[in-house]
Amino acid sequence: MKSKYSEERMILPGLCDAQAKLGVPDTFELFMDLATVHADVLGISARFPKMKGLFWITAKTRIRFYRRPGMLEKVVTETWPETPGRVKCNRSYRVLKNDQVLIEGKTEWALYDVTQKRITSASSIYPEDLEWDEKPVLEDGFARIEENTSPENRIGTYTVSSVDIDLGGHMNNVAYVRMIARLFSSAEWNALQIEEAEAVYRAQCFEKEILSVYREEDEKEMRFTVTKENGDTAFQMRIVKGNHEEER
Repeated sequence: MKSKYSEERMILPGLCDAQAKLGVPDTFELFMDLATVHADVLGISARFPKMKGLFWITAKTRIRFYRRPGMLEKVVTETWPETPGRVKCNRSYRVLKNDQVLIEGKTEWALYDVTQKRITSASSIYPEDLEWDEKPVLEDGFARIEENTSPENRIGTYTVSSVDIDLGGHMNNVAYVRMIARLFSSAEWNALQIEEAEAVYRAQCFEKEILSVYREEDEKEMRFTVTKENGDTAFQMRIVKGNHEEER
């Protein structure tokens, strides 16, 4: 069985931002949906692990933008799992136009055993005849995002609402990214010309929780740390600025 799943799609308005291009948070959502569809094709959809007391956990997502496709543009989207590690697994993603890569990304994820209350091996859930012959993207892996919750870096709070909650009863992965995007005006967000976005999920958050957001930046990057009311870090994000989105 081939490990790669691909489909052609049109970038519809619901996935676009104020620039009429595929939005940055929407790309996270697009990749999440692709992984879900592919898991179903492989026979290991979200329904299957949950029936066995297992639950998907995404630990990290990293996405690199070369050119964000515009509204109504037709592209090819691809995803495939990388060879599993002992506990954690990676999954690669690409968005292409005429065989040129517009966007590429990867996630690190694991399976949580609800009964045992611990991370368990995910390698056994894949079909035995799956071919592990696809080259992973972003082979330099994930960056280390330093925490900085100094009082002077605190830029505000966010209250988790009903629209942030997913079927697991906690804040959806994409909702964290949208939370960061909401800190900016449209003009400020567009001016970042985001080259790369990386998210690290550290702890679950629930409806009505009040989260504190901290930001530090230099000429090239912005780094965010989001903490819960008890001080625990829930989420971190790194944004690399400066992509001029040249046509490729």
